[in-house]
Amino acid sequence: MTATPVPAEQLALLRKRVRARRPAPVSAPAAELSVARVAVDLPLAHLDRPFDYLVPASLHEETVPGCRVKVRFSGRDVDGFVIERADDTDHVGALTPLRRVVSSEPVLTPAVLAVARMVADRYAGTLADVLRLAVPPRHARVEAETPRARVLEAPADAQADRWREETGGGAMLSRLRSGESPRAVWTALAGAAWPEQLAAAAAATLTSGRGTIICVPDARDVARVDEALTSVLGGDACVVLTADLGPAARYRAFLALARGQVQVVVGTRAAAFAPVRDLGLVVMWDDGDDLYAEPRAPYPHAREVLLLRAHQERTAALFGAISRSVEAQALVESSWAVSLTASRAVARAKAPQVHVTGEHDSEQARDTPRAAGRMPRRVFEIVREALSTGPVLVHTPRYGYQPALTCDSCRHAAHCERCNGPLSRPLRAAPPQCRWCGLVAPSWVCRHCQGQRLRAPVVGSLRTAEEWGRSFPQTKVVSSGGDHVLDAVASEPAIVVATAGAEPRADGGFSAAVLLDTWLMLSRPDLRAGEEALRRWFHVAALVRPAADGGRVLAVGDPTSAALQALVRWDSEGFASRELCERRSAHLTPAARMATVTGPPDVIADVLTSLTLPRDVEVLGPVEVGEQQARIVVRTPHEHAAGLAKALSQLQAGRSSRKRTPVRVQVDPGELI
Repeated sequence: MTATPVPAEQLALLRKRVRARRPAPVSAPAAELSVARVAVDLPLAHLDRPFDYLVPASLHEETVPGCRVKVRFSGRDVDGFVIERADDTDHVGALTPLRRVVSSEPVLTPAVLAVARMVADRYAGTLADVLRLAVPPRHARVEAETPRARVLEAPADAQADRWREETGGGAMLSRLRSGESPRAVWTALAGAAWPEQLAAAAAATLTSGRGTIICVPDARDVARVDEALTSVLGGDACVVLTADLGPAARYRAFLALARGQVQVVVGTRAAAFAPVRDLGLVVMWDDGDDLYAEPRAPYPHAREVLLLRAHQERTAALFGAISRSVEAQALVESSWAVSLTASRAVARAKAPQVHVTGEHDSEQARDTPRAAGRMPRRVFEIVREALSTGPVLVHTPRYGYQPALTCDSCRHAAHCERCNGPLSRPLRAAPPQCRWCGLVAPSWVCRHCQGQRLRAPVVGSLRTAEEWGRSFPQTKVVSSGGDHVLDAVASEPAIVVATAGAEPRADGGFSAAVLLDTWLMLSRPDLRAGEEALRRWFHVAALVRPAADGGRVLAVGDPTSAALQALVRWDSEGFASRELCERRSAHLTPAARMATVTGPPDVIADVLTSLTLPRDVEVLGPVEVGEQQARIVVRTPHEHAAGLAKALSQLQAGRSSRKRTPVRVQVDPGELI
């Protein structure tokens, strides 16, 4: 039987494919340090360790510790960072060579690598997840730019007078200038120029040849601190590092720090991992702000990152705020840090006078027609008097017009017929609509009592501005909140209605402030409801003129509330200390280490049977936390915290290696609802 001849074109194609499948010739290994230990970017918990690769002689000069590389793993090319070079390996068999060096720029410094490993262990996560937070994506054009000139000269004047009112403030600056590492928790005075005080601390640290990381909650605070640093250090001595910067700007600032051209950085939580050379001081302003909590795995809190850096690199630490957090108070009571405050007389002299009126703090009173404006007579009189000397700030917890609606008959919450989301009214004449899916519900009917009338148990800032505009028709009313946030207002008489976190500053300070719906902030089903409410109120009160200049704060709420009493006494430290004592007795964070494990109910049941926990670990639950979701809470005293984190890491690794349904593990979550 005669074989059919194969066309020449097919033979040529076959030879081409065979040649393409042939392995590329392996280059000779480097003459020295021929092994590269690589942190491979893998999301699997059971592969959370470095892997050894062969360094070809052709890549010897480019392969430096901290650089980005491409390696072959499980049949595909993946990214990684070179951790170190070595002469030998524990791997049995031939090593796979590096595919290529993406960039020889050492972007992963040893200090950042060490703290990233500590963060991963602390939060039962993986190093790869932490490095995604710590090192921004590469921007090749920025790497090719001419490096900026290095700033070596420290300012001659550290502006010690900025800290003259705090007891021990001058001593702290002296220790920073001499190269020491003091650790302090600072309660700032009302109306204090805290950005200038932080800039003075950074300048004192730079005098000793060391760098500073300053973390603040949001972009508005970044701009204020950056302005203060520029006035003290000059425009070339500091950089801004936030996640909101564009890829090029963020990578440019990151490289300036990694190359040692700049030693001072200010930013949001993204700056906590900044690769500052010769780090001498870590600073965090308002550590109780929930913006510091990272929403991506392994969910680290920027405060804990800076604490780990201060411990690892033996730096000074300064945690400041208008209102002290419970975690900061725990640092003081554990003697890890000292309390840095002004005298009681100075603090009271700088603060406004605070009053609490309970005329309409009950639900029954709020339902009466006279309380439609939520403004008792006393508030009306004081605001009218204050408007003669300057602007008045009105603080309300919710943005919008009517952010929540209930049935007027049975008081059940009004929900969407399609997705069961909450109904709201965005404008006065607008029909109700769902806050989740946007479905308009003009003919809503209560599913419980068949009622058709809606009421608003809570009104938002837009409705509040409308009410105050009717009460003061001759006064300008402006709103700050949502997508329209004001940074500052003039000193002329006006009513400024602002939501939490959107309060503007006024030239010369506000003449008065009114805190509305205080019951709403205190009634949140949250462990930190009182602490968070007090933090917000202190920030509002700090924008008001001192009592000697006529500044007054009026809170509409329950006069017996512990948080409002702390505001009246201007005593956030005492409130934090009492709150910490209560949490110790209840074995809650920060007095204990807690973690949650969340997943489908059957998966959580499997977790309970396979999870091996150390001694003195208590398991609470499981409980349902959503549709087809369950959760358990585990907690332990701090002396066993490392064992709990290790057990949770082993749980994740075991499930990952057996390809089981993943669960969400969160250590010290901000909320337990």
